[in-house]
Amino acid sequence: MHKNANFSFEDVALVSIEAVEAPIVVTSDEVDERLRPFYERTDGKPGLLETLAGIRERRMWPEGVSFTDAAAKAGEAAIVASGVDRSKIGLMIDTSVCRDRLEPSSAVTVHDALGLPTTCLNFDIANACLGFVNGMHLAGVMIEAGQIDYALIVDGEGTREVYDNTINKLNEHGQGLDDIIANFATLTLGSGAAAAVIGRHSENPGSHRIMRGFFHAATRHHELCVGSLEGMTTDTRGLLDAGVELAKLAWEDAGAEDGWGGRDRYVLHQISEVHTNAMLDVLGLDPDKVPKTFPYYGNIGPAAVPITLAAVADDLSTGDSVVCMGIGSGLNAGVLELQW
Repeated sequence: MHKNANFSFEDVALVSIEAVEAPIVVTSDEVDERLRPFYERTDGKPGLLETLAGIRERRMWPEGVSFTDAAAKAGEAAIVASGVDRSKIGLMIDTSVCRDRLEPSSAVTVHDALGLPTTCLNFDIANACLGFVNGMHLAGVMIEAGQIDYALIVDGEGTREVYDNTINKLNEHGQGLDDIIANFATLTLGSGAAAAVIGRHSENPGSHRIMRGFFHAATRHHELCVGSLEGMTTDTRGLLDAGVELAKLAWEDAGAEDGWGGRDRYVLHQISEVHTNAMLDVLGLDPDKVPKTFPYYGNIGPAAVPITLAAVADDLSTGDSVVCMGIGSGLNAGVLELQW
């Protein structure tokens, strides 16, 4: 066990968790229809997004809704649900992968939109699909240290630009199966937003304790998935194999003392049917304990874990143990265990 990578908290809790659904539904059939010129020129066969990835649809924001608009909307919902006066929030972190600029941070726009106090620290954490888990961990560390009383973690992801760029590129220059496979992961992405308020369990009746967790890195795989708003190229098979291997190693390392089996619910980062089934197999998880949101939302990056957790929150009972696990390109893996 490594103290820097494995951690536990005494009095940290999830006070609220909220998701905001992007309103425009985009089906995989619609994506295939937009790719008709590519399929006709290359004799390609549509249907891979649904038959292979298991993604029937994903969501998109209307034109004019920015990533920070989405993050701020989720943040407002989480603040209201928590019942916490926003003047008490001492830290706000934006964990979004999507961003319109290099500087200033996305966090400053969200901080301003939410009317957070001038004493509220605010910055971005970018770590691919693991960012939200990293944000929750950092917030917990600062609460345990007594530096802050409450933290707000937000995330807003959008896919309009990257879809347009990728589909146009394939239609104009794509040569065949290799091109669609290289861009396959891009076309599984979805839009959405989520936010959480973190505080002390002892001061927030009905909150859900953040008990412990761990992180594990395999950064030799940092070139398997590289993306921007212009597009994303992915070694799909290599990324799957490396991600599953990392999850297994991290699981075994952190669970050396008492294991991580037998929990009530496992909220995994949502990517695809193939990826989820591989994770279930290598970690030995009961499929009935693993909720799936990817068929209807696709892969929403770091928002996927909190959106899935929010989706099942009403089905959880007091005392349930919930394990949240994310894996981000790079590769990094992280796990948080909550007691509901």
